[in-house]
Amino acid sequence: MKAESKEQGIVGERLRPSTAQAELQKNVHGIVDWSEAQLFVTREISKQIGKSIDPAVAIRNMLHLLSEFLGLNRGRLFLFEPQKQRLVIRYSYGLSEEEIKRGVFRPGEGVTGKVFQSGEMAIIQDIDAEPNYLARTVDRDTLPKGIISMFALPIIVNGTVRGVLAINRFRGLHRPLSDDLVTVRLVAAQIAQLLRIEHLVNEQVERRTAALTVENRELKKALSQHAQSGGIIGESVASRAALRQITQVARTVATVLLLGESGTGKELFARALHMASDRRDAPFVKVNCGAIPENLFESELFGHEKGSFTGAHATKPGRFEDADGGTLFLDEVGDLPMLMQVKLLRALQEHQIQRVGGRKELPVNVRIVAATNRDLQQLVAAGRFRLDLFYRLNVVPVKLPALRARPEDIPALARHFIHLANETFQRHASLTAGAMEKLLKFQWPGNIRQLQNIIERLVLLAEQPEIEADHVVAVLESERAVDAALSSLHVESRAVRTTQPVRSDEREQIVAALAECGNNKSRSAQLLGLTLRQLNYRIKILKIDLVT
Repeated sequence: MKAESKEQGIVGERLRPSTAQAELQKNVHGIVDWSEAQLFVTREISKQIGKSIDPAVAIRNMLHLLSEFLGLNRGRLFLFEPQKQRLVIRYSYGLSEEEIKRGVFRPGEGVTGKVFQSGEMAIIQDIDAEPNYLARTVDRDTLPKGIISMFALPIIVNGTVRGVLAINRFRGLHRPLSDDLVTVRLVAAQIAQLLRIEHLVNEQVERRTAALTVENRELKKALSQHAQSGGIIGESVASRAALRQITQVARTVATVLLLGESGTGKELFARALHMASDRRDAPFVKVNCGAIPENLFESELFGHEKGSFTGAHATKPGRFEDADGGTLFLDEVGDLPMLMQVKLLRALQEHQIQRVGGRKELPVNVRIVAATNRDLQQLVAAGRFRLDLFYRLNVVPVKLPALRARPEDIPALARHFIHLANETFQRHASLTAGAMEKLLKFQWPGNIRQLQNIIERLVLLAEQPEIEADHVVAVLESERAVDAALSSLHVESRAVRTTQPVRSDEREQIVAALAECGNNKSRSAQLLGLTLRQLNYRIKILKIDLVT
């Protein structure tokens, strides 16, 4: 109880100097119980690290405690400045501004400099008898009469001397010098810990600042050249309407079906939807359904187990697993084989997949964005696309406008592609107003992809920095000829397909489909991608008996 009442009487945020001086006067005459004061100071010093993350506050509080409660005066912390190769007072208590300014030492100079240089503590019993005590910081005449001692302790952080803690002691105090040395060592240790924490924090701040600087630079570059990173260019009503639809449904789990001609930027819109959703930090996985061989579709989408087929030397996750937690973009979904349509529908309904050769169901969490340049409703009517899968994909249909429907976007797109081509081919080409006018009048059957292709050709073939209108006309004329030839070839190929004779190797596929569908010819026709009439004709020609 005596100790508690004592602490309540003299403890607070800070002890008034007059009170401290009175206590010290008592001590000189042997009245104060210094063990209580020393215990209190030790406790308070130990609390300083947790009180503030600012080392200035904690260090000044500790020096204040030493001065006001124990009479260890004029505490000063010198820190080394590598650039100027000098020690300066960073924190102190009881010094004037003028004294702080004078407190500058070179390594090896005076008591402070020698302690810094050697890394060893110095205890000066009598500063008047010490030749290395320079009295530079504190004039001797300002100190009390009588013998004055001094402690100088190196502050070592991570094995390196960072500075020196110096403090004066009046020899008239009636307590062992060794007790004060223990307390000062504790303060030095706490200061080293504070500086260590400050160093770690500064390192983290510097790393984060450097990272933010790079990020800021990249963001500025992305903002000025946003299309280079996959941004959508265009301010037309049609393109803004499509982007607005994407933004409205981005944070939902609804399946989105992107509809539009080839080259209208379906993948860009799919990525924009992904980046605007809550799944932006998860994978965005693209699958081009028109580029995968039919016999590899199931393995590509759902993965396979080791040994499930010839060449399956290891277990391989499919695209659904790759996109788990993110977005799976099914481009050209109208080209999906009928058998895969069934399996895709099941995965969408149950949110589970099964690898080829696997036995267990694997849960998946993916957001589906599909895209096609074909009329899925016509495919459904022709028996080439499942109606139930169509409804599952067509939750939010978004129509992407053809380039000819938004000619006001052509100048911005053309300038962007000119910039990209100049960077790629190390050119400095630009379009004249007349050249831009010719681009605006073209119909662009190949849409944005065709525009980019023509811009690249113009840049490569340009003999002058400015691309003139007649250069554009020449390239567009050759493009019209190519378009006409491709259109004619397409019509001829369709005619060949519709009149193509029945192949004998179709028999095995038809028999398997009939068996799987229980001889239901309508379902079998859907599975095979045929109309019912086409299936019946093949059954007749191939003389397939229906097992009852």
